[in-house]
Amino acid sequence: MTDYLVDDVPARDFVGLRIRNSENVEDKVVGVSLRRWDQLQPHVIWAVPRKVIQSNARFGLSERLEVHLDNVRMPVGKSGVRTKGHSLDVMSAIKKSIVTVKAALNCLAYAPIIVMAPVNVDPKYKSHSKGRGLKKPVEDLLKDSSVDLTNGGAFEELRQFQDHFLDYQIIIFDVLKRDRVMCSGNSRSAKKLYLLHDRDNEQYDVIT
Repeated sequence: MTDYLVDDVPARDFVGLRIRNSENVEDKVVGVSLRRWDQLQPHVIWAVPRKVIQSNARFGLSERLEVHLDNVRMPVGKSGVRTKGHSLDVMSAIKKSIVTVKAALNCLAYAPIIVMAPVNVDPKYKSHSKGRGLKKPVEDLLKDSSVDLTNGGAFEELRQFQDHFLDYQIIIFDVLKRDRVMCSGNSRSAKKLYLLHDRDNEQYDVIT
């Protein structure tokens, strides 16, 4: 059952379970909290009803149970060729402060370097925003932070970058809903690094 539930879930996503007694509405819904899909192992799942059955022997033994899988998609960035006519093109025309990250790979490493320039009033921002002079800084960042972007940048890689950039707070917005925060670093720094995530093209861009 576990294999079936997570068969089509990307490795970067978080999943959780809710188990409900569909016949006895007085029984509370029990569940497994959100975690990486590879952590949703059979022994983890069975530990939940086992505890409930110890206090309520009827649960799961004589009545029908429903199992619901909660799947939370995590942002990921791999870069690549954009789809023509994508909503980001329209947004860029409306909001001039959106800077497209011009990187074939590792866009999540390019994005914070680009957006840090205007935050720090760095004169390199103009060239960085056009994709110039970034190769060495990106190489240094990946080396110093020990972040591996081979499979793209998702929740774990974002957390690692936030741990590296202690003097900044990384905030990710949804490309389709600019007022929706998808992810926010746990730093309380007044220096904000605003990134924009494009789910369709798995790309991170910059809001300055």
